[in-house]
Amino acid sequence: MSNGYAVVDVETTGLSPGHHHRVIEVAVVHVDEAGRRTDEWCTLVNPGRDLGAQHVHGISASDARRAPRFAGIAGELAARLSGRVLVAHNLSFDLRFLQAEFARLGHSFPASGLCTMQLSRSLGVSSRSLAACCAAAGVPLGTAHSALHDARAAAGLLVRCLDRVSDVPPVQLDVPRTSAFAVQRSRGHVAEQHFLAKLVRLLPRVETPQGDEYLDVLDRALVDRHLSAEEQEELIDVASALGLGLPEVMGLHRGYLSALAEAAWEDGVVSASEEADLRLVASLLGVDVGDVLRPSVRLSLGDLVVFTGQMREPRDVWEGRALSAGLAVKGGVTKKTALVIAADPDSMSGKADKARSYGIPVVSEDLFAGLLGELTGGRA
Repeated sequence: MSNGYAVVDVETTGLSPGHHHRVIEVAVVHVDEAGRRTDEWCTLVNPGRDLGAQHVHGISASDARRAPRFAGIAGELAARLSGRVLVAHNLSFDLRFLQAEFARLGHSFPASGLCTMQLSRSLGVSSRSLAACCAAAGVPLGTAHSALHDARAAAGLLVRCLDRVSDVPPVQLDVPRTSAFAVQRSRGHVAEQHFLAKLVRLLPRVETPQGDEYLDVLDRALVDRHLSAEEQEELIDVASALGLGLPEVMGLHRGYLSALAEAAWEDGVVSASEEADLRLVASLLGVDVGDVLRPSVRLSLGDLVVFTGQMREPRDVWEGRALSAGLAVKGGVTKKTALVIAADPDSMSGKADKARSYGIPVVSEDLFAGLLGELTGGRA
């Protein structure tokens, strides 16, 4: 018999406790069996080491220096978890860090609980990210990479799924409760929102829970568009902990890149900055960028194409090439237009805007040249 649920989120200095990374913020939100939030608690934790990607989690060294070490809050945390079912979004990530922190103090930590990333599958959510799951379930989402805001969001997801939860034993921890002081952030944090940070919210789930769990950690690693040598080793540790071999990981990487590209093409155009990011991610993941930079459209004989903007080469030269390849060139965009070729794919011209409203791809001269080559077998 449990006393309800303890929804947990941790912010950490890195991806894997096996590389001496530590918890730097922990939050617990209590939810009773009727789905009511009854209590919450959060504190920063002094990890006794550098703070890792501060531009992502936003925790300052001055705040962390004021915070207690994990040993100083372990009893309080254990008391807030004991007798309750543990819940987290991508539970395996939080579990690995909590197990490592308690193990340093000579205490075991249970390996069971509920994962809202997996529970939200029952809501028909097609993405794995906390933001996407909350958006689909109508749950408010606070500041990303804030332990308390993320724990509140996961608690909201839990409430939406309470009628689908399985019978999981509550946490039992025998750690003496000591007086612990909590330290909060001295200022709010708004994480930088760039291409990858926006796109990972849209990425679809994969077939296996272990794959989703690995890719959720990969999302965290790539959010700053950098993958250090240490992070690469940490990802290997995560894959190993989840029982994933090299073939499975490389398959996940290829699928991840393809999903990023599909999300980038959502508006019908991949900008120069998005293309650079996709190429960077491909190199970081060790996979070939392949065809993902090409739009899903393929030109066929007789397709209608429209040009907009001042091209590097004269417009009539491009129109002549299109006509020679068997395409039809029109001056205006209609719903029957197959493609718009722009001097700048981010063009705000009337033609480009109308094309996007119809879901028609807007592509660069270089990409159009490649599509012409495909159509003519390289003779364009």
